[in-house]
Amino acid sequence: MKIAIGCDPNAQKEKEDLIRFIEEKGFGDVTDFGSDDPVYANVAIRVGEAVASGEFDRGILICGTGIGVSIAANKVKGAYAALLTDFYSAQRARLSNDANIACMGAFTTGSKEREVMITEFLTQEFVPGCSSQPKVDAFVKYDEER
Repeated sequence: MKIAIGCDPNAQKEKEDLIRFIEEKGFGDVTDFGSDDPVYANVAIRVGEAVASGEFDRGILICGTGIGVSIAANKVKGAYAALLTDFYSAQRARLSNDANIACMGAFTTGSKEREVMITEFLTQEFVPGCSSQPKVDAFVKYDEER
């Protein structure tokens, strides 16, 4: 799996910790899209574009709360960013919503919690034809038509 990751300057350490964790667990190859830009929207859009284009399978974004990067990434057509706050939201982001970008808060979640959430996000797969399919189809259709 090819994973794009980025953050704002406040989340540099959290991003580095997640990269190390992902590599240690063998979840995939990680490409760092940086953290120097104080305008988090810029890195979020770059990660969103990389994932939406198919160059990367999944994306991970981190800012103070995860809210800003989530909003910014979701402006990219084909990017489906979910704000992960706990185990269940991470699991459902994939299983029910087919999200392709995980967003997390550096100030709102702890390191172990981020590891649990990213494990769920990277190991769960959306099942085509499941009961959530019509819901996912609706937002994908809207996205494609805009």
